[in-house]
Amino acid sequence: MTDLEVMQRAKMYIDKLANGINPLDDTAIPEGDVINNVRMSRCLFYVSDVLRQVIENGGRVTAKKVPKESFHISFDDIQKFRFSDTPIPISEIARRINELTENENMKQLTHRNITDWLISIEILQIETQADGKNAKRPTMRGNELGVTTEVRTGLNGNYTVVLYNRAAQQFIIDNIDSVIAVIDQRK
Repeated sequence: MTDLEVMQRAKMYIDKLANGINPLDDTAIPEGDVINNVRMSRCLFYVSDVLRQVIENGGRVTAKKVPKESFHISFDDIQKFRFSDTPIPISEIARRINELTENENMKQLTHRNITDWLISIEILQIETQADGKNAKRPTMRGNELGVTTEVRTGLNGNYTVVLYNRAAQQFIIDNIDSVIAVIDQRK
């Protein structure tokens, strides 16, 4: 007998009990029996409905997804950010910020959240490359802040990475509330 068949049989037994019928011999259960108590009957109908949902789901129990809350971070937590004296990419900055939060039911801050904010305040701009693809690059103001580019070699050849020195990292941390405000405006 498969698990699904066992669940179907269990549901049948519970349904009969909820209706005051002995599932073993299909006789009526005496009126004074605890199984005929209204609260007990309602409980059995509830369990029967849960089993019905599991059976309809192929025997899998699935939890309802709880929507994640918006990203937020306290002043005390953001002060614990680990700065790098070596310039690092925005993805590493986002990862280090996310390390500081412990709420698993909260959306993560993404590198795109930060770069979108940096574009909105003209630290970064979108440039069309020779191959027709768009790339984010620092503006003159971004360069002055400490945002630079570096050509690196990867599995698919050369690529350009945007890096943020300690001053640029500090700028992002100092303005984390503005980054979050841009995220919240998009909702």
